[in-house]
Amino acid sequence: MELISLINVALESKIKILRALGYDSDGEYVLNSECEKVLDRYLDIPIKVENMVIFPGSIIVLDNNELSISKYIEEFGDVLG
Repeated sequence: MELISLINVALESKIKILRALGYDSDGEYVLNSECEKVLDRYLDIPIKVENMVIFPGSIIVLDNNELSISKYIEEFGDVLG
């Protein structure tokens, strides 16, 4: 499995990815189907499109920070290796 970083991906492309996964965006934040900001599963903070992370095989969008990533791996296993 090849990992692809979203860091240098254009905003429009990130939004297309979100829409393909059932999310949306106001251009700054990740939104759910009711146009509400999606909160990080572990930190309960709004996820900005510029700082989102999506793990391979998942449709869960997280904020790209060490705590959320380590909690995700703790919950779902090491999907990266």
